[in-house]
Amino acid sequence: MTRLLSCIVLAFLVSGCTAVQTSKPSGRVNHVVLCWLKEPGNETHRKAITEQSFRCGEIPGVLETRVGKAIPSDRDIVDDSFDVAISMTFASPADMALYLASPVHKKAVAEVMQPLVKKMVVYDFMEVEQ
Repeated sequence: MTRLLSCIVLAFLVSGCTAVQTSKPSGRVNHVVLCWLKEPGNETHRKAITEQSFRCGEIPGVLETRVGKAIPSDRDIVDDSFDVAISMTFASPADMALYLASPVHKKAVAEVMQPLVKKMVVYDFMEVEQ
């Protein structure tokens, strides 16, 4: 009887945990852009890209915008050579596509990014649930 009761309690706890996990938002899309400046370390150029990135964060469909710079590291696996990192989150791939097609985004790329950035690497990924 004690064993049966333990199994019922365990089943209840596990099902409760499952309910919590499924309530998390899933399928969010992350758009990560790493930028190497034409003039590495130029704070004025870094600031211009940062300000423009936050303006682009106001485009409909953007859930979150984060901008930063590399943390120096001695670890071989870490690439700390970039000047600016931009991370934007969207609810779906369709929202990201609308953002990328936006005239505001296209203007930012043409007028700020292209004149100041030597190299960009982009990583897009969709979040998964645990």
